[in-house]
Amino acid sequence: MKQRLFGTDGLRGQGNIYPMTPEIALKLGLAAGQYFRNGSKHHRVVIGKDTRLSGYVFETALTSGLCANGMDVHLVGPMPTPAISFLTRSMRADLGVVISASHNPFMDNGIKFFDRDGFKLPDEVEDEISALVLAENPQWDYPAPENIGRAHRIADAPGRYIVYLKHSFSQKLTLDGVKIVLDCANGAAYGVAPDVFEELGAEVIKVGMKPNGLNINHKCGSLYPEVISNIVVDEGADIGIALDGDADRLIVCDEKGRILDGDQIMALTALDLMEKGNLPKNMLVSTVMSNMALEIFMREQGGTLLRTAVGDRYVVEAMRREGAMLGGEQSGHLIFMEHSTTGDGLLAALQLLRIMCEKDKPLSDLAGLLEPFPQVLKNVHVERKIPFEEAPEVQAAVRKVEEALVGKGRVLLRYSGTEAVCRVMVEGPDIDKVEQYTNDIVEACEKHLK
Repeated sequence: MKQRLFGTDGLRGQGNIYPMTPEIALKLGLAAGQYFRNGSKHHRVVIGKDTRLSGYVFETALTSGLCANGMDVHLVGPMPTPAISFLTRSMRADLGVVISASHNPFMDNGIKFFDRDGFKLPDEVEDEISALVLAENPQWDYPAPENIGRAHRIADAPGRYIVYLKHSFSQKLTLDGVKIVLDCANGAAYGVAPDVFEELGAEVIKVGMKPNGLNINHKCGSLYPEVISNIVVDEGADIGIALDGDADRLIVCDEKGRILDGDQIMALTALDLMEKGNLPKNMLVSTVMSNMALEIFMREQGGTLLRTAVGDRYVVEAMRREGAMLGGEQSGHLIFMEHSTTGDGLLAALQLLRIMCEKDKPLSDLAGLLEPFPQVLKNVHVERKIPFEEAPEVQAAVRKVEEALVGKGRVLLRYSGTEAVCRVMVEGPDIDKVEQYTNDIVEACEKHLK
């Protein structure tokens, strides 16, 4: 299987271990600078990061490479991934760079790019940049000494992003009287998220707001929604909002503590847009991981669910191709194309709050649109990502399960784009059988994918 420097969401790995090393980051800066520079002017690059300790290393290395190749770098410090997409567009920059490993633990980090329109780079562009980085003897087209780039810090970047988010919320509405439990996962949103909701009038109970470089995503945030669920019930709050480390994911709970994943949030927001006539083709875009219940719900509402490969970038690509306005992932990436070009947890939370305010109903009354099919997902560590067609024993195990489900469930087998694991997902009406089917395929993978 062809190895790529970039996975489904940029470069990803453990800090100071290949490929997440200062040397690779420096070369990435040089390669991106060379690729996007046309020689006629200094180009602008926006660099943001989350709160991981290793962010200092990669911020410095990237800045050095980009400046060396004639790019002016604008540093914004810890900011959500979608904020970098917005700032890149707003500043008419040529490139946006995010240093983050999203929901992963602190020892991991990553680097991903946005183009001047705020979209993640397509595979073919990433591959061209990768080729420059991985070349044995790269020929860097350095500019003349007087054309070396400069680095600046943008002090008011958080304020710009806060204003942008507030503009996505109807000016006819306020959050007066709304109590929110907000978990920022000790990540990139800690400096902006509370202000967004408080400036709109909400009372905010803050969780995961003390990053120390080592505690990002640690037993908090969107991977641990039970944290907000318990606090919402104890405090009598109206909603719980859990973000991940770079704030492009959203998981929520209602006032009764019941947790809603990305599929359930998409059903609620899709129905709202369809009722308003604002969902082109009545189409929702999601990935192969979304529950069958979402597909059935859309069909019953007179709409369609278009599925893509896993990764919010592939959702966005399909949305652009089809002219769709709403898409996302079960994991909580939610894209409202009217407002943003990438997943934005805070923007999605504001859309939920808007619906609650407009309908003057608690979230528990609005949710519950889906009765998800039992779904089991397990990971199998692999040393090599062997093409599945070269593992007949695994294919046989999958076929056996699919025959048992007889069209009343699904099997999904895929390699992670960011980790050395094979993901096995089985979905069906009987949870006990789904568990057994998953274990059967996992056992085959453990034997034959090593």
